[in-house]
Amino acid sequence: MTDSAFVVVRPGALTTVQDLGRVGHAHLGVPRSGALDQPAHRLANRLVGNAEHAATLETTLTGCAVRLRRPATVAVTGAPCPVTVDGRPAPWGAAVRVPAGALLEAGAATHGVRSYVAFDGGVAAEAVLGSRATDVLSGLGPAPLADGAVLRLGPPGGPAPGVDGVPHRGVAPELVLPVLLGPRDDWFTAAGLRTLATGDFRVSAASNRIGLRTEGPSLERAKDGELASEGMGLGALQVPPDGRPVLFLADHPTTGGYPVVGVVPEPHLAAAAQAVPGTPVRFTPLGRVSWGPSARREPREAAARRRG
Repeated sequence: MTDSAFVVVRPGALTTVQDLGRVGHAHLGVPRSGALDQPAHRLANRLVGNAEHAATLETTLTGCAVRLRRPATVAVTGAPCPVTVDGRPAPWGAAVRVPAGALLEAGAATHGVRSYVAFDGGVAAEAVLGSRATDVLSGLGPAPLADGAVLRLGPPGGPAPGVDGVPHRGVAPELVLPVLLGPRDDWFTAAGLRTLATGDFRVSAASNRIGLRTEGPSLERAKDGELASEGMGLGALQVPPDGRPVLFLADHPTTGGYPVVGVVPEPHLAAAAQAVPGTPVRFTPLGRVSWGPSARREPREAAARRRG
């Protein structure tokens, strides 16, 4: 056992090790994974003086508690929650110096779903395919935290920057998600696409790191049957047989046979990661994105029009 570590005292509902994920392995069937709320993950690392790719803990709803074996600078961001050190209140969204032997607790989220706990030096779990992220679909990366587990910390870096306050976008009462239609929007009727744009959807309690599931009306199909499996990207809005859209998040499968009606741009996925069950969801189609070889020609054609 090493002194540069912490012991899990309370793992919470689901606490995992996350970094920026495994980029570039989709052709092997490996999704990116990584922190669902990447801005919150990056902020936590900045507050303690880490590089943004250092591994943090991502909690789900109920937080977690750990006992440190070395002094550490710690910051908690993402979903606001009570933070305590040996039972005494500590600030959320700020760097806190925690002595060796102290119990650090990030409590249940008061708003949102996922909090991020960063330690100076980062969580030094074993890297798999260049990332320390836990992928709950494939099982790659370290196991979710469990009672009594011991996780190592990396060597502390430079001093944490001093800040007076940190940005926090808050949690909106409604999740508004822009959607670029395609590539399979033609598998749905005009009425089905109107339902997507106007339907009364809500976040389902069955949502997880793989995807945000919705409750509400079904999208009417124009075509029966299913597709041969095809590639699935981050932010894909897939529609299973029950007709209710599922937004693919970081641990999504890399292929699937249900039609993708559209894609939600990545900058909007952090808000989806913090939407609690029951949150109203509004999809706002922005038009249809170009797919295939024609999409690759468009920039050159547009440049030629500008020159001509």
